[in-house]
Amino acid sequence: MKKLIELLRLMRPHQWVKNAFVFVGLLFGHAWHDPHLVTQAVIAFVAFCLVSSAIYTINDIVDIEQDRQHPKKCKRPLASGSVSVPAAVILAVLLGGLGLALAYNASQIVLLILIGYALINIAYSLRLKHVVILDVFIIATGFMLRILAGTLGIGIPPSQWLLLCGLMVTLFLGFTKRRAEIIALSEDKTTHRKVLEHYSPVLLDKMIGVTAAGLIMSYSLYTMNADTIRIHNTPNLIYTVPFVMYGVFRYIYLLHHQNRGGDTAHDLVRDPHLIIVVGAWAVTTFLLIA
Repeated sequence: MKKLIELLRLMRPHQWVKNAFVFVGLLFGHAWHDPHLVTQAVIAFVAFCLVSSAIYTINDIVDIEQDRQHPKKCKRPLASGSVSVPAAVILAVLLGGLGLALAYNASQIVLLILIGYALINIAYSLRLKHVVILDVFIIATGFMLRILAGTLGIGIPPSQWLLLCGLMVTLFLGFTKRRAEIIALSEDKTTHRKVLEHYSPVLLDKMIGVTAAGLIMSYSLYTMNADTIRIHNTPNLIYTVPFVMYGVFRYIYLLHHQNRGGDTAHDLVRDPHLIIVVGAWAVTTFLLIA
């Protein structure tokens, strides 16, 4: 039983919350009432969960030595020795194969998107995570592919505004992640992640400010756009902007005053303010466009 628990930890199921981006298309495409599209989206979500867990496992195999020197990552199953490398390899192959099979069951486009996601993230684990700025754009690309799987992949035309807002929020989260790592690791930052030697607190704070402003502005303009009002048959989405602003400001506060931001999935489910504001935004948005 303990071995199974460690294998489950290696899969990082708490990170599956990121795959909820797959469902964005159902909400903003008014497709939640279509059982076929909902089923396809759920299958795509599960496929992303399995493949992303396979990628996390591969990443932990690649980073096993660096993780052993990290104050928190040293407790991960591979770094601590509770799971062997051969067992991790087998787990990654099984998860990846099952995930791709499910993706094909959703649609061929979802399968192609998921293959692209896997290849990009493997390249990230092996090399691209060491390239300054590009590393954060690779992280953002993973989220964008989730949105495309839940829109283009299941037959829902993706909104350009939706893609722009998605890009801004994922870049914001990516740069806050790097800032949190610098705060947590202090002088030993380059030992654990080489790319951090190319970042500085001032540089990252500027990038966070730019992407936070871009996120708020792009979402605000989206809510006031004539096409948005026509598609959703309401001009009142503008009233959801304060939820977005509060969420962004709260996340920046957690980054600087509570040393959070290194793990978005953990922060979203552990901070009551973020839980409430995300829930309030989701409920209000659904009620307005439903």
